[in-house]
Amino acid sequence: MSLSTNNNRTFNPLFWISTTWFAMGLPFVALSSASAIMYKNIGVSDSSIAFWTSLIMLPWSLKPLWGPFLELYKTKKFFVYTTQVLTGVLFGLVGLSLQLDHFFSISITLLTIIAISGATHDTAADGVYLNELDARHQAKYVGWQGAFYNIAKVFSGGVLVYLAGILEQRTGVKTAWMLVMFAYGAIMLGIGLYTIRMLPSNEEKKKSASFQEGMATLKDVIVTFFQKKNIVYSLLFIVLYRFAEGQAIKITPLFFKAGRDAGGLGLSTSEIGLLYGTIGAIAFVLGSIVAGHFVSKKGLDRKRLLILCTFFNVPFAAYALLAVYQPVSLPVIAGAVAVEYFGYGFGFIGIILFIMQNIAPGKYKMAHYAFASGIVNLGFMIPSMISGILSDYLGYKSFFIWVLIATIPAFIVTWLVPLHNPIEEGKSN
Repeated sequence: MSLSTNNNRTFNPLFWISTTWFAMGLPFVALSSASAIMYKNIGVSDSSIAFWTSLIMLPWSLKPLWGPFLELYKTKKFFVYTTQVLTGVLFGLVGLSLQLDHFFSISITLLTIIAISGATHDTAADGVYLNELDARHQAKYVGWQGAFYNIAKVFSGGVLVYLAGILEQRTGVKTAWMLVMFAYGAIMLGIGLYTIRMLPSNEEKKKSASFQEGMATLKDVIVTFFQKKNIVYSLLFIVLYRFAEGQAIKITPLFFKAGRDAGGLGLSTSEIGLLYGTIGAIAFVLGSIVAGHFVSKKGLDRKRLLILCTFFNVPFAAYALLAVYQPVSLPVIAGAVAVEYFGYGFGFIGIILFIMQNIAPGKYKMAHYAFASGIVNLGFMIPSMISGILSDYLGYKSFFIWVLIATIPAFIVTWLVPLHNPIEEGKSN
């Protein structure tokens, strides 16, 4: 099943995967980073920015709690285009709120609603992907998910922020960011209208259910999740696969920024932005696309999963070499970033496809995928929280050597975790 059907028409899945995953990345980056720059330029204090722009991201961690309710009402397509349109309208309201006296409290409230809408959108979109594509085509297009998500990140954190900087000089800060928020809104509205026509939906509309039925479903989702075969091994895999990454990714930009006398590379903020926004983004997209083709025909077997794990973890050696030799050449540093981000894009497909084919299948595909995704984020957050302490204690050189040691658990669980490969199993039947 390589084509998706909708209203008696057939579309290549890329027609809707591209826009849907772009619509995932755009609001996430707008809230996580672009909003912080906006508030900083308007004059909000650093403490308020840090607290509130972190707090409003919470819905992406809590989305498994309301994911089961999406199984009970309407279709997943309905929730995808509805949240896209809602997010577009809300961005427009955020822009208008910047002109008000109490702009900060009002805009933060609106951004919080955007976060809830965005998290709901992501859960429903994952459900569409799982329902509309068979195992082979899930593997084929999974790389394109990451590609378009990261294109949105570059567009949101690069193009639109750059546009805001130009407009600030011409119109003033608040007007500039109002126009940028309007741009966010117009893009999301446009995608929403496009989605109504292009997104497939081969599931029947659900009947409205009561809150009690929803709670009963949530309980059933949780119970059946932990009753899945080999779930303990699967959870260990999705937590430990990112154990080293959670530490390295958090410290790397601090290492780039730190002075050479402190063991860093002494890069400017603009140089760091160039590395991540261009070199890193392009390498990640290429890695994601290549990985999608790599797993598309045969899915995940032990050999392929080990290759993905190797690409994901071994490139952290590039940062260890930078810490040891502290090169002054920006092209050399850019080469290290390109190697790591290509490996990151290539290897991250392993954990996504593992969840799709080994955890999500069953009665509650969408909800169980959301639960597993939340645990994946936990596997990233916990090591990230301790990375600063380790870095301060060890110093950058020893820290990145430790990161390489910290990749060992990922290889162990990759070697041992039981695998279910629906592509190969389908061929043998």
